[in-house]
Amino acid sequence: MSNDDSDTGGINKPPQPTRGNRHFREIEDLHLVVENALLNPVFQPIVQLDTGEVFGYEGLIRGHPASSLYEPPQLFSAATRAGLLAELEHICCRRVIKRFAQLKLDCQLFLNVSPQTVLQVREDVQRIAHFIRGCGLRTEQVTVELTEHHRVNDTTAFRQALVLFRSLGFRVALDDLGEGFSGLKLWSDLHPEYVKIDMHFVQGISQDPVKFQFLRSLQQIAKNCGSALVAEGVEDVADLRLLRDLGVAFAQGYLISRPMENPQSAINIDLHEIISSPVISIYPEAKIAASHTVSVDRLMVKIQPVTPDTQNESVLRRFELETDLVALPVVNDKKPVGLINRHRFVEQFVRAFRHELHGRKPCTMYMDSLPLVVEKSVTIQELSSILVESDQRYLSEGFIIVDGGRYAGLGRSQDLIREMTKLQLEAARYANPLTMLPGNVPINEHTERLIESRVQFVAAYSDLNYFKVFNDTYGYHLGDEMIKICARVLGDACDPQKDFLGHIGGDDFIILFQSEDWETRCVSVLEKFDREVRNLFTADDVERGGILGEDRRGNKMLLPLTSLAIGAVIVKPGELASHLQVAAAATEAKKLAKRQGKSSLWIERRSPAGAADRP
Repeated sequence: MSNDDSDTGGINKPPQPTRGNRHFREIEDLHLVVENALLNPVFQPIVQLDTGEVFGYEGLIRGHPASSLYEPPQLFSAATRAGLLAELEHICCRRVIKRFAQLKLDCQLFLNVSPQTVLQVREDVQRIAHFIRGCGLRTEQVTVELTEHHRVNDTTAFRQALVLFRSLGFRVALDDLGEGFSGLKLWSDLHPEYVKIDMHFVQGISQDPVKFQFLRSLQQIAKNCGSALVAEGVEDVADLRLLRDLGVAFAQGYLISRPMENPQSAINIDLHEIISSPVISIYPEAKIAASHTVSVDRLMVKIQPVTPDTQNESVLRRFELETDLVALPVVNDKKPVGLINRHRFVEQFVRAFRHELHGRKPCTMYMDSLPLVVEKSVTIQELSSILVESDQRYLSEGFIIVDGGRYAGLGRSQDLIREMTKLQLEAARYANPLTMLPGNVPINEHTERLIESRVQFVAAYSDLNYFKVFNDTYGYHLGDEMIKICARVLGDACDPQKDFLGHIGGDDFIILFQSEDWETRCVSVLEKFDREVRNLFTADDVERGGILGEDRRGNKMLLPLTSLAIGAVIVKPGELASHLQVAAAATEAKKLAKRQGKSSLWIERRSPAGAADRP
C-alpha cells in the first residue's frame, strides 16, 4: 500500500551490495522480484463454523517459482535484512487487493500488514481507501491482519493509527495469538474484531486437555470482549468438530483448503457435511469445580511497593534493576492506592525531556489510581469471573492482592490462566482413579450438551449382576480387575469421536451413544464381557454355574456367576429436559435389564407421550 498506483510503488533502493557480500545473490533476487512485481497472490479460505460457509480469505504471497525467495519466510527475511520490508509489504498488499478484486469474491479479505507499515501509512490512509475502491472493493471488505513478528512499542500511536483505518470501514485482526502473552496486551489495547489463534494451540486439541482448556479460556474472553476467534492450522476432522462445538467462530487450515491462486467460493460437500453434522464432539476433559476452592493467595508474588511520594527516577531505576517486574504497587499506610505499569511508565517517561521535567516528581502522576484489588481469600474461579466482566486492561496489567484491605502482593492474569488450566487438569484427571474414566460432573455436562444441541442419542446404563458376592468371595483385587475389564470392553465398543463413556461409580457405567449402530455395539459388549471375565472364576464355580454365597439372612445358596446388564434409553430431541431426567430414565431401564438375571440388554423405546414400548 503506497502512494504510487503501479504495482512496484516506486521502491527506493538502499546502497547496492558488493559481489563479495555473501547476501549478494539474495539481494539481487529480491530486487528482481520487487522491481518486476514477480509476486503471486494466493488465497486461503476462512470458514464460518456455524454455517459452513466461506466467510473470507487470507491473502498470501508467494515469490517467483524460479527465485530463491519463493517461500514467504525467505522473501520477507531477505527484505528485512535489506531494509526493504515496508516497500515489499506495500507491493504485496496492492497485488493481493487487485487479484482479489479480479476474482470477484464477495466476502472478507484478510490482509497481512505489520504494525510498522500501519504506522508508516497512517497519514496516507485516504489514498489507500481510494485505491481499494478503485479496484471495485469496499473498505468494509478488508480486514487488516496484524502480524506479530515485531514488537509494538508505542501502543498509543498504533491505536490512533487503527482509529483512522476503522473510521474508513477497515476491520482489525490480531494474528498468531498464543505465541506469547504480549498478545493478550494487544488484544486488550486494540479491541480487534478478530483474533487468530496460533496453530500450536489448535492442532490436536481434540486429544489434548491443556490445549482444550487454554482455548476454552480464550473463547470466554473473546465472548466478553466482542471479538471472534479464528482457529488457524486446522488439519483434523475431530479438531474441527470440537472447535465448532466450543463456539469458535471461524476456522482456517489445510483440512479446509490449501492456499490457491484461484480459490473456490465454497468448501467441498464432504467438509460441509462434517461441519453441519449433528454429532456432538467429545471434550478431552470437562469443567471442574476445583478452582472454586483454591484462593488467589496461590498466585501472589510479594513485591516491595513504593509510596506516593517516591520520585519517578527511583521507579525507573527499580524497573531497570528488576527486569522481571511488570508492575509496581503504590501503597500508602499499608493500603494500596495505585499501580504503575512497567510498559506504560517506560513508554511515557523515556520520551524527550520527560526525565528532566518529571524525574523528581512523585510517581503518582504515572500510576493507575483504579487498579483491580482483590482479597487473598477470593477463589480463582471468582477472580476469573471478575476479570472477564471488568475493564479489559486488567488482562494485561494484573491485580493487587490484599489481606484484610492491607497490601499483600501482586498477581498476573497470565498466572491466573495457567493456574486455572493446571487445577482443571488435576481435578479432571478423570474422577475415577481405578478406570481413569470421567465421573459424574463430566457425564452430566456432556448429557446437557447433547440435550441443548437437540440431537438424538442413547443413554446406555450398565451394571454388574451379583458383583457383591464375587467381590466378597474372590476379594477386592479381583473385584477391581473385573471392573477394569468391564471398562475396557465398554470403551472398545465406543466410537471415540461420537460416544462418551463415563464411570458413575463402583460397578456402574454409562455410555452416551451417538453412533447409529449402538445396539450392535451393546450386544458385542455383552458377548465380550462374558468371554473375558470367565477366567476370573475358579473351574469349580464355572462348572457349577454359580458362586456359593449367602443371602441376606445368612443362608447358604448358589448365586449366578457375575454378568452384565445394560439398560438403554433412546432420547429424542426435546423429549427430556435435563441430565437428571436422562439419569432417571436410564436407571429404570437398567433395573429392568437386571431382572433378567444374566447378561442382557433392555431397550426403553419411548413413545411421544412418554410411555415405553418394551422388547
